[in-house]
Amino acid sequence: MDATPTNNDRNAAVHVEDRLISGYLDSLSARLYRPAGDESLLPAVLYLHGGGFVAGSLDEADVTARALAAQARIAVLSLDYSLAPRHPFPAAPEDAHAALRWLARHAADLRLDAQRLAVAGDDAGGNIAAAAALIARDRNGPALAAQVLIGPMLDPSMTLLGDAERLRSDLKPQTCAQRYAQYLPRTQERLHPYASPLTSRRLHELPPTYLATAKCDVLHCEAEHYATALIAAGVPTQITRFDVRHEELAQHPPLLVEAAGFLRQRLHTASVSPLSQP
Repeated sequence: MDATPTNNDRNAAVHVEDRLISGYLDSLSARLYRPAGDESLLPAVLYLHGGGFVAGSLDEADVTARALAAQARIAVLSLDYSLAPRHPFPAAPEDAHAALRWLARHAADLRLDAQRLAVAGDDAGGNIAAAAALIARDRNGPALAAQVLIGPMLDPSMTLLGDAERLRSDLKPQTCAQRYAQYLPRTQERLHPYASPLTSRRLHELPPTYLATAKCDVLHCEAEHYATALIAAGVPTQITRFDVRHEELAQHPPLLVEAAGFLRQRLHTASVSPLSQP
């Protein structure tokens, strides 16, 4: 469990350490954020960056992870998960589940509360976060108190994509198709609920959910459809559409305030179902 202070701690209110943790296939780089000077037992959120399953980095998730840690008074573990096409599905969601298990296993050493865990992500990371919540439920833990999905890619079939021209979307259907083809090279995998959370018929017992969409984004239709399905399954769900483009959403200040408020409410007063810990 290596820990290295980073040199890019631009915000004195947040302490940041680079970590190396066990993943599905290999060791993975991760970055742990926590409010500076706060030695109390903190809730923790696993954060999964965007990049369409084939790109993205810890640095690109820095603004979002930093803001959530500071505003919600939580720890955030940002994960450099396996990327396609070198490591296609199921490597990324399995990495996410491995990271949740790592958080639960090392919680005491890190001054974290294993009973107050959550998962979050944007773009492809939103897909992987949703899959991680499904996996945690199906494998009896670690128990999650919340999930935050920011402009998630949830439907490899792309049947619910919005009209890119009408929406003035910066994300195009062709780009989505290319990324899904690299992440899911075997066609039959596109119906697997861990690859396509939108197709899951078992959404009960998922954690309370905050889902944010961008108005100028072809993905907002499928994400809002997922929110509707969660509500129908009895999952407490909050959804907000922001008047921005897809690429702006994860760092949009009003979204960060709202997502942090949701996490603060759910994690600082969390009462999680007793699932067995790894």
